[in-house]
Amino acid sequence: MQKPVVSTIFLALLCAGSSPAQQAVLNLRELVEEALRVNPEVRAAQKRYEALRQRPPQAGSLPDPMFSVGYTAIGNPRPVAGLGSQPMARAGFMVSQEFPFPGKRGLQTAIAGKEAEEALQDYRAAALSVASRMKQAYHRLYHTAQMLRVLDISRSQIEAVADIAEIRYATGRAAQQDILRAHTQLAILETRRTRLGQMIRAAEAELNTLLARPPDSPLGSPGEIPPGALSITVDQLEALAAENSPLLGRGRRSIDKAQLSLNLARKDYYPDTTLSGGYYYQGGIMPAMYELRVDFKLPAWFWRKQRAAVAEQANTVSQSHREYEAAAQALAYQIRESFLAAEASSRLMKLYAETVIPQAGLALESSLASYQTGAIDFSAVLANLTTKIEYEENYHQEMLAFHLALIRLEELTGSEWMDSQRGENK
Repeated sequence: MQKPVVSTIFLALLCAGSSPAQQAVLNLRELVEEALRVNPEVRAAQKRYEALRQRPPQAGSLPDPMFSVGYTAIGNPRPVAGLGSQPMARAGFMVSQEFPFPGKRGLQTAIAGKEAEEALQDYRAAALSVASRMKQAYHRLYHTAQMLRVLDISRSQIEAVADIAEIRYATGRAAQQDILRAHTQLAILETRRTRLGQMIRAAEAELNTLLARPPDSPLGSPGEIPPGALSITVDQLEALAAENSPLLGRGRRSIDKAQLSLNLARKDYYPDTTLSGGYYYQGGIMPAMYELRVDFKLPAWFWRKQRAAVAEQANTVSQSHREYEAAAQALAYQIRESFLAAEASSRLMKLYAETVIPQAGLALESSLASYQTGAIDFSAVLANLTTKIEYEENYHQEMLAFHLALIRLEELTGSEWMDSQRGENK
């Protein structure tokens, strides 16, 4: 009579895995593409880049010309008093145009272009950050749901074990405490299910927030995510980062901009010029006057102004180099840290899947058979069952850690090579 009950323990592993309610399957790539279109953080960075793209033509333009209109009166301040009778009375206009020293406008255009390129790297960084957070939330949602599924299967197994304990208790072959311990374990599983449910809702809220939706908007369920494998080296990752990382790309643009600013500061030692031309009417009895003038802006206080500006920009160049070196070192450390985390989680996943969990399943099956015959007590069965639950949860936690490490590497290197590593649905 106990055999069918024992069989349900193992059938529960298959039955509890199926979900009665079918949900729409979320496609990660489509979610990321939508987030990059609608996320306010990404759109703000994009608009900043588009705004700064308008600066180079402004920076390279000539200063606005000056147009002056006036008169010179003789005898009283009345307009054009004495015009035609006094040789100094006149009315006319003058046009002035300032011309920066040759090379300045080109440098100003290049500096504005580098600022736009910095903004482009900031835009790429914002897009990578949002995509990374989207993928992390997606994987947390998937693996938390998988851990919840493990607990549901385990609950069915514990309920089956409790049925065996009740049958044995009814026949006087087991103590009542076996039943109580089984129900206590069910209550413990319920507390863990509550916590996992909260984590699922938090992941869904984060996905909706990144998609610029209300946090409680309905979502489907993530598609199946294979464990994946790590088949890239640290050297390859660092090469990808050197080429594609927006952090390093921005640092290189900052160095270029600082060097251009230093060259521009040196140009300030040379004078700008202003070309002016005017026409003056002196009345019908006197000939018109014409004026052409060239003004030079002399750097007369160069030892206090231009020299200090050059020294300031030279230090800025040095600062940009040091910041780039620090960023490159920090990035190399973060890449290596995430790579080692992925490597360790990959090994642990394989160990759990190929050795630990199968052995725990065999131990549970053996203890159930022994418990039926009275060879072991209920504590051993419950210990084997909870151990198997723990190992299955650990497996999904390591798989989650592996995927999160790959996602961090994707953001750090500024590339999408990980899709093939994760084997995720596209």
